[in-house]
Amino acid sequence: MAKTGNVKVLIIDNYPLYTLGLSTILEKDTRFEIIGIAENSADALKTLEKERPNLVLMEMHLGKENGLELIPKLKAINPEVSILIISVHDERFYAERVLRLGARGYVLKTESADAIMSAINTVLDNKVYLSETERDRILQTMTEESKPGVKDWITSIQLLSNRELQIFSFLAKGLGTIEIASRLNLSTKTVDAHKEHIKIKLQCNNVQELRQKAIEWSNRSGNL
Repeated sequence: MAKTGNVKVLIIDNYPLYTLGLSTILEKDTRFEIIGIAENSADALKTLEKERPNLVLMEMHLGKENGLELIPKLKAINPEVSILIISVHDERFYAERVLRLGARGYVLKTESADAIMSAINTVLDNKVYLSETERDRILQTMTEESKPGVKDWITSIQLLSNRELQIFSFLAKGLGTIEIASRLNLSTKTVDAHKEHIKIKLQCNNVQELRQKAIEWSNRSGNL
C-alpha cells in the first residue's frame, strides 16, 4: 500500500449523493486526494489520462453506459491503476467478470464505511477484494460445475458473454431490438443473433420466456 504521499483517487459514479458520501469518507484519511468525479465514460477517460490517478472507484452502470466496457479502456490508458467496483448491483453476476477485465475488487454500496475502506486498502495492497459470500459462491460453483443437474438458469447467466449480459439487462427494462441496437450502436440483425444465443444458453423456448427471465433476474439482482 502507498505509505507516503497522496493516493490520487478518481470516482466514477452518476449518483451525486453517494459520491458526496464517499468523498467525505475518503477525505478523513490524509493519504487520499480526490482528483476528479466523473459521471460518464468520456469524462472519466479524460480525467484518467490527464491526472493519472492511482485508484479508481466506480459504479457498474452509469446511466446508459456499462462499466464492463469502461474498465478495459481505463486499463489501456493506465495499466497500473487499481480499480475497485463499488456498486448497487448484485456481485454474483458481475464480480468474476470485472476481475477478468482488470478490476481488483467488487464491493456493494450497501456495505458499511469500514467494509468499503477495507476493500480500498486491499486493492491498494495489490490484492483482490471480494466479499466472503462471493468467494464462497465461486468456490462452490467450481466444485459443482461437474455435477449434472445442479445448475439452475440463474447460475447459467454466468455463461453469457459481456455483450449478451448487457442485452439481457436491456430486455429486463422492456427495450426492444431496435432500441437496444440504437443504444449499443449495433445492427438489429446482430442484436437478434445475440438474443438467440441467450435463449439457447438459458434454455428459453421463445422471446417472451426470455424477457420474463430477464425481469426476474433483474428483480433479484437490483439491476432495474
